[in-house]
Order: sequence, then structure tokens, then C-alpha cells
Amino acid sequence: MREEYDFGNARKNPYIQKEKKQITINLSTDVVDYFKQQAEHSGIPYQTLINLYLIDCVKNKRELQLSWI
Repeated sequence: MREEYDFGNARKNPYIQKEKKQITINLSTDVVDYFKQQAEHSGIPYQTLINLYLIDCVKNKRELQLSWI
């Protein structure tokens, strides 16, 4: 092995996942319980499931439809 390596011409890994941003969000207990239950069935952490759901909304350009009756 060399004692020193030159990374001056190194390129960023194009296969690395997109950057994530840590935030604080208030979710209802029902929502958290639902995703925790789904996490038990799927074996995927509930925070990851929430993120995957939101990614799906973004990719499919889902628009929120609310009705205040």
C-alpha cells in the first residue's frame, strides 16, 4: 500500500442515495401507531415506511384533496 493517495481528481459516487434532512414533525398518535404496525409486518422501520410513502406521493405528484364539511 502507498503511504499517500491523491484524491484530487476523485468523483462523487453517482450511486449514493440522495441526501436526507433531519426534521422534527408532529404526527397524530394514530398515524404513528399505523406505521409502527405496518413496520412489524414488513420488517422495515416505521420512519422508513413514512419516508417511502411520502416519496411515492412526490413521484406520483399526488395532490392533497380535503373536504371541510
